[in-house]
Amino acid sequence: MFPFPAVTYETRPFLQRQRAGTREDRMRDRIEVAVPASLAERAMVIPVELAAGLEVATAAITALDHAHGHHLSALAELLLRTESVASSRIEGISATVDDYARALHGSRANASAVAMADASHAVEGLLSAVSASRQITLSDVLQAHRMLMRNEEGERQHAGRVREVQNWVGGSDASPRGALLVPPPPETLDGLLADLIQFCNRGDVPSLLQAAIAHAQFETIHPFTDGNGRIGRALINAVLRARGTTSAVVVPLASALVARREDYFAALDAYRAGEPGALVGLLSSAARIAAEESTVSATRIEEIGAQWRTALGRTRRGGAPTALLDIVLVRPVLSAADAERALGSGSSVAYAAIDRLQSSGILRPLTTRMRNQVWAAGDVLNELVDLDLRIRTRARS
Repeated sequence: MFPFPAVTYETRPFLQRQRAGTREDRMRDRIEVAVPASLAERAMVIPVELAAGLEVATAAITALDHAHGHHLSALAELLLRTESVASSRIEGISATVDDYARALHGSRANASAVAMADASHAVEGLLSAVSASRQITLSDVLQAHRMLMRNEEGERQHAGRVREVQNWVGGSDASPRGALLVPPPPETLDGLLADLIQFCNRGDVPSLLQAAIAHAQFETIHPFTDGNGRIGRALINAVLRARGTTSAVVVPLASALVARREDYFAALDAYRAGEPGALVGLLSSAARIAAEESTVSATRIEEIGAQWRTALGRTRRGGAPTALLDIVLVRPVLSAADAERALGSGSSVAYAAIDRLQSSGILRPLTTRMRNQVWAAGDVLNELVDLDLRIRTRARS
């Protein structure tokens, strides 16, 4: 057993924001809200079997980060994208890798791809802030939410703001009738979030355990009108970064959670019932698998670089094609303007380098327009897809 307090339930008044739904929805004037216990100073007594799983997973994460995180920046980029895409998929948001790549470069043709790209920017911004300060702040979490929701129709006005209304998960659209979770009322959120942030910055709890508990608490608080799942999963990697468990990589454990989506949601329910062990075990397994498969991707990216140099053939030492090859390994989606800036060259040199990489099979066009064309390094995008598939396959086994 993992001794942990269950959420308590309080009866609160409820008033519909607009008249809608069935008569039962319209007549509902009382609701039972879930209020989680404080974490800031709570002792964490971990069962031996969970502690062992946490230790193995943490060792796999630190091994990945130390071996590949700093000298292989292409891996860090790949893992960030993999995590963001998978986290979005848990929320039912999906797009092809090409649409996602185009959205990363400003295309708004596919709303799901734009949402996935914004999730990537949100995670990247949050981890950048945490890396600089070595702590998690509410303002950084709010900024991540602002980045995530900035293009969501109907949600822009709530982006980066703690909700001021009662929300609920599941059930009727018009009221919390039949809801799976009715989070704490808005007037309690300041205190609950302050407590959670204080817990996230503790240094006396194993980092992966801390990340799991922080994530579950965040999902229970549900502080935003939308986007709670994606920001809550970003918080897992933010805790690992703040604690120094990672310094350069993102652990793409959301890929494993996609494969066990029902188990994941059931584990969050169990947390609220005072049994966090299932969630801690699930996240430990997900993190270990993700770290191990990411190590495989690190080797593959190094091999891709070597294969590209062979395909490129003989070029002048220090020439633009060779320099651009190193750039696209880290930044696999780029425009001619990106190439110009990265190479510090004029447009003719950048286009010539792009043409050389395209004719060598390293780059392929993502757009057919003549102006503002975008290219992608197909091998790197393919590895993003394959890494996600390998993690999901192992998680299901």
